[in-house]
Amino acid sequence: MPNLFSYGTLQKEQVQMETFGRLLQGEKDILSEYKLRMLEITDPEVLRKSGQKYHPVLEFSGNDDDQIEGILFEVTEAEILQADEYEVDDYKRIETVFKSGKKGFIYVGK
Repeated sequence: MPNLFSYGTLQKEQVQMETFGRLLQGEKDILSEYKLRMLEITDPEVLRKSGQKYHPVLEFSGNDDDQIEGILFEVTEAEILQADEYEVDDYKRIETVFKSGKKGFIYVGK
C-alpha cells in the first residue's frame, strides 16, 4: 500500500471521513529539507470540508535543519486519487523518502 504524508488538514477526522469514507491509520514521521508556507484556499468544497481558509503547503528548502512533522498514512491506490481530488490545483503530488526511511507521497506547492 502506498503512504501519504499529512502535515495539515488531512489529519482532521472530518476531512478523512468526507474524503476517504474512513479514518486513516498512520505513524508520525518527519520530512527534512522542506518548510511550510500558507496558501489561501478558494475552492468552496475544500473550504467546507476543512473549515479553514488558509492551508499549509510544503516548499523545498534544501536545508536539512528544516523539518516538518506529520503523519505517514497507509492508503490505497484509489485513496491517493481521492486525495488528489481534495487537494486544490495549487498543489502537486510527488514521492519522497522520510526520516524513518519509508517512502511516501507529499503535496508541494506548484
